[in-house]
Amino acid sequence: MSGNTLGKLFCVTSFGESHGPAIGCVVDGCPPGLTLSESDIQPELDRRKPGTSRHVTQRREEDVVEILSGVFDGRTTGTPIALLIRNVDARSKDYSKIKDMFRPGHADYTYWQKYGIRDYRGGGRQSARETAVRVAAAAIAKKWLRERYGVMVRGWMAQLGPIEIPFKTWDAVAVNPFFAPNAEIVPELEAFMDKLRKSGDSCGARITTLAQSVPVGWGEPVYDKLDAELAYNMMSINAVKGVEIGAGFRSVAQKGTEHSDEMTPQGFLSNNAGGVLGGISTGQDIVVHVAVKPTSSIRLARSTIDTAGRPTIVETHGRHDPCVGIRATPICEAMMALTLMDHALRHRAQNADVACETPRVPAQAPAEVIDKLRGAAAVENPDPDEA
Repeated sequence: MSGNTLGKLFCVTSFGESHGPAIGCVVDGCPPGLTLSESDIQPELDRRKPGTSRHVTQRREEDVVEILSGVFDGRTTGTPIALLIRNVDARSKDYSKIKDMFRPGHADYTYWQKYGIRDYRGGGRQSARETAVRVAAAAIAKKWLRERYGVMVRGWMAQLGPIEIPFKTWDAVAVNPFFAPNAEIVPELEAFMDKLRKSGDSCGARITTLAQSVPVGWGEPVYDKLDAELAYNMMSINAVKGVEIGAGFRSVAQKGTEHSDEMTPQGFLSNNAGGVLGGISTGQDIVVHVAVKPTSSIRLARSTIDTAGRPTIVETHGRHDPCVGIRATPICEAMMALTLMDHALRHRAQNADVACETPRVPAQAPAEVIDKLRGAAAVENPDPDEA
């Protein structure tokens, strides 16, 4: 397996390089009859495209998508959907000085060792440019999930470098270049990025992605658990170095009484599991946190070796994102949607006729129920340190 295809039933195979003539993908397994046109896909690409603010790469790509197959009279036919995005602003000369060097923290070295050849222009296949086609394919998945199940996938930036971003409102996410859910903190983020960009350095970010109204039952234990595949697919995004589901690593410090999400007929009392238990969706919000490392292409001098193994110094000039996490929110949403789409079809194929007699637990109990039960629990189980 060459590793260029995602999914079991809803399959996405991507192709192309950063400075090639085009990038694209083939989506196989989309159910027939879904109304679809370029106008359904383009808004998602516009959220991710470069050159939209001074805080991201100034490469100017409009990322105009073309549907080449799989759609007739405005509806999907059930046959492979080919999507194409032409590259129009590649500037390969920026990379001529480093074509024989390996950038520290970049995939230059590993691609060279694995294949014995690499496309040094803009990173070639390992460039985050490839993620544009994931976003395009996911626009189809988002539309089908929303229309078929009411599933909503959306995300936000939760941290930029050392600056944590408290969630305030969804309305703020779409009106600033950081996808920050808090308009009040945007000036601080801009000042931080302006200083960082002038220094020639880079930083990382943390992205939170949420899927709402996911039905209970999606996921295929034991090796294709929903949370396992979410982590796997999120880790395939360029520069992602960590994934948490729900409480994630905070679970280590929690007690069982804190972490286990209690249930009542009125709903769950918490969601530390992030909407997945035993690899199967619970019907609660699915919550995924992703850590994005600092951009490896920076202007500052770094020690490295060349293709002959000799020590040298590399400085990377040209057009680069000082923080790739700034444009990562639509990409994380895409991987969430593609994973859910695949599991929705897999669940429907095997378990569509299952009728469980136990009523389904609502995603969240009313606030008054939660307050009442937690108050009662505090009386029944007092803190031993305060008893």
